[in-house]
Amino acid sequence: MFEVTPHLQIPKSEFHWTFVRSGGPGGQNVNKVASRAVLRWDLAANTSLSEDIKTRLRMQQRRRMTSAGELILSSQRFRDQKRNIEDCLEKVRALVLQAATSPKVRKPTKRSRASHRARLEEKRRRTTVKKRRRPPVEE
Repeated sequence: MFEVTPHLQIPKSEFHWTFVRSGGPGGQNVNKVASRAVLRWDLAANTSLSEDIKTRLRMQQRRRMTSAGELILSSQRFRDQKRNIEDCLEKVRALVLQAATSPKVRKPTKRSRASHRARLEEKRRRTTVKKRRRPPVEE
């Protein structure tokens, strides 16, 4: 089990790993070793996360989602596979924690009395300025 928080755990069997050659540092080693870790996680098949967390995760990570509903992450920060796997898992943890916090509900607020008065006073001021610009009315 991959532990995001003590109360939130994801079975590691849901993660599908592939490894490809990395473009990062490593010299001649880059051409021989597949150190870049690519993680595919099918969110639709996930049972450990609640539906609202999965929905928020899909909305927040649209560009990392496939049309089949898989989340794709990759890491090539390090020269060895194991550390890149750990880096991918840290990315998953960060994304799930971000999606787990529900957004604050916005409470509509009234404008203050002072700001309301100031707005009306400014309108009156502009009105008088524009009235003074008009030519005098002759009778």
